[in-house]
Amino acid sequence: MNRIRRAALIAASALVAAAAAAVPIAFATGASAQAACEGAPWQSSEVYTGGDLVSHDDHEYRAKWWTTGEEPGTTGEWGVWESLGACDGAGEPTDEPTTDEPTDEPTDPPGGEAGADTLTGYWHNFENGSGTMHLSEVPAEYDIIAVTFAEAVASPVGAVDFTLDPVLNYSEADFKADIAAVQAEGREVVISVGGERGNVTINDTASANAFADSILSLMDEYGFDGVDIDLEHGIDAGALETAMRRIHASAGPDLVYTMAPQTIDFQYTSGGYRELAVNTKDILTIVNMQYYNSGTMLGCDGQVYGQGDIDFITAQACIQLEAGLAPGQVGLGLPAVPSAAGSG
Repeated sequence: MNRIRRAALIAASALVAAAAAAVPIAFATGASAQAACEGAPWQSSEVYTGGDLVSHDDHEYRAKWWTTGEEPGTTGEWGVWESLGACDGAGEPTDEPTTDEPTDEPTDPPGGEAGADTLTGYWHNFENGSGTMHLSEVPAEYDIIAVTFAEAVASPVGAVDFTLDPVLNYSEADFKADIAAVQAEGREVVISVGGERGNVTINDTASANAFADSILSLMDEYGFDGVDIDLEHGIDAGALETAMRRIHASAGPDLVYTMAPQTIDFQYTSGGYRELAVNTKDILTIVNMQYYNSGTMLGCDGQVYGQGDIDFITAQACIQLEAGLAPGQVGLGLPAVPSAAGSG
């Protein structure tokens, strides 16, 4: 995140809430016979993309986005597999309709409650002309506060540290107390790493472990709920995955793990951020892609879109969904005010 920008980030799960509420009630009747399964049997080792058909336990399923290893019929209505119903060999149809209850209760997608809105804001540990504030002054509408930034230390490679900027006139004791007060309100505070000027080298097991240990130390010292990855100078997805899994193993399932990639980072399947997000989606809270200062980008349909309108945002969010992220893991990275972005 550019140090001269102030950004507000809204979870894309809000966009799917209305659709979830409008899901028609499912009925099963004897009016239509069961069809033969068209899809090949599901294989746990296969990679499937949106639109692929498979058969499993005498039912037909269609993939909504990229997936591998996720068993059809176990991921719920919000999961990757869309049930197309029973096919031949799955039992006899009934002549009577079922009750007016849904056939399956919806399950919450990874990354938050279904339909919940999550607003994230970046709190500046520096003065850049936009004004300063203490955490106690952050509006209550912000559900996640990302403290910017933890910065690299000289040794060991990969480790980071955080120190309050004296210009804020903010004591460490007050800062820690304000974090606790925010958390008491049911909100969360994470430490962000990187930014426009922040460059942390995490490219092997040693540096990954050093990074993880330093983040866990900061979480313990200040009470942070997790970490935001905002590295803008390239990342090693494998090494960062090692670090994040080490952090998650120690912090537990309540870890808040977010990232703020630029749009270019998801344009290629080999992109580091995209690879990291997909490979760690089981522990990932949300990806707040920066939809501004971007220029034109390809959408998931292969067409070129210009920044600054709903079509651009939709085309970029679609890429993340098709990559395999759940709706609740796709955030819309938007400037808090127009002046917070150079363009878009």
